[in-house]
Amino acid sequence: MTTLLNRREVSKMVLGLAAGAGAFGLALPGQAAMDAAGLLRQADAIRNPQSSFVVDVDLKNYEGRALTGQTKVRTHSRVAGGQFQTIVYITDPAADRGKILLRNGNNLWLYDPASRSSVRISARQRLLGNASNGDVVSSNLVGDYAPEMQGAETIADGDRRNRDCHKLYLTSRDRSTPYSAVEFWVDAANARPVKAKFYTGSGSLIKVAWYRNYGNQMGAQRPTEVVIADGFDPNKVTVMSMSGYSGRDLPASWFTKEWLPRFTL
Repeated sequence: MTTLLNRREVSKMVLGLAAGAGAFGLALPGQAAMDAAGLLRQADAIRNPQSSFVVDVDLKNYEGRALTGQTKVRTHSRVAGGQFQTIVYITDPAADRGKILLRNGNNLWLYDPASRSSVRISARQRLLGNASNGDVVSSNLVGDYAPEMQGAETIADGDRRNRDCHKLYLTSRDRSTPYSAVEFWVDAANARPVKAKFYTGSGSLIKVAWYRNYGNQMGAQRPTEVVIADGFDPNKVTVMSMSGYSGRDLPASWFTKEWLPRFTL
């Protein structure tokens, strides 16, 4: 069950305050020899299985502690050249059921069954609350961003516990990515994603995310919840909950906009 944080707690976490008196700039073993791309690749393999899979995603948007919106999707992701092709099928609300997002390469399409047509959309457009289209399509960050090591920090995780982390700075490789830059913290002990801050091209903070509730999914411990706080108003929080991971053989022919009118669950 999701435990929502109160506004004061989220505000402190957005600012990056440690849960206790943990020191920043902590020197962690092996940091100098750590390869940024290799570390990010490990974190990617934890965020997403590196084989084709299906997962259900439940997005809930809150203002304060009040639920203001909910969207449910089923995501089909196929590995292709180190990145994912992804179909996101909206199952709820009823008004949007049957709409489909498709990512193939750097292209993102929205199919509307009412008009039976597909239109190009941006990964940066919001799907619900703080969650953008780019947040619900599966991706390997190492394919979309150029990473560099920025040292080590002790930060508060999504459960307000201190974690010794490696900090990465990710720079977008292409204008099609959801964000221009990302600060990304991974647990120094196991390369699990802990926290991320997402920025515009001008350097403005868009949102902050915490990766929580790790559980065994498809043979690995993966985050089953991502809490996303608005970068301007920590009172606005979107929670993405993932469940029902399953390996699936997904044909390449599905991942074209021409196939979308025939796609069914």
